[in-house]
Amino acid sequence: MADDADTPLTHRPTAPVLRPPRIEDGAALWQITKDSKVLDVNSSYYYLLWCRDFADTTVIAEIDGRPAGFVTGYLRPQAPTTLMVWQVAVTEAARGYGLASRMLDELVTRTSAQALETTITEDNAASQRLFASFAERFGADHEITPLITAEMYPDGHDTEFLHRIAPLASQ
Repeated sequence: MADDADTPLTHRPTAPVLRPPRIEDGAALWQITKDSKVLDVNSSYYYLLWCRDFADTTVIAEIDGRPAGFVTGYLRPQAPTTLMVWQVAVTEAARGYGLASRMLDELVTRTSAQALETTITEDNAASQRLFASFAERFGADHEITPLITAEMYPDGHDTEFLHRIAPLASQ
């Protein structure tokens, strides 16, 4: 599966199909995360369960019938109009087509979120650009503050900065 997902597209791809995941998509999400070599990889069980329990707030993209990317998220229990984005991933073969932006926009529309939050480490320039662009598209304020600092982690993880983008205007 990983070989298919990372095989460069030799033709202009068809428009991506964006849909909620099914439990069996969990394996593809795990593989895409692992292949990214950037994202924190959770257990395969996590991705299978996530696809079952959080399908309404997660999107998977398929191009030419192959998984090409995903966004996992959830509506915060203490703030149910806030979409917390957990992970965004696009296969190497599908990069450069604006797929991450399209998936984020789809998820915000589907959930009717009024605010979006995510956390990003300081060294992740691609994610910082993605969410700055998202804020611009939605005409929203973009606040960045430390949320979980390095000292809080038991394993030396870098500080995760909270990016809060709100209010989200309709597109």
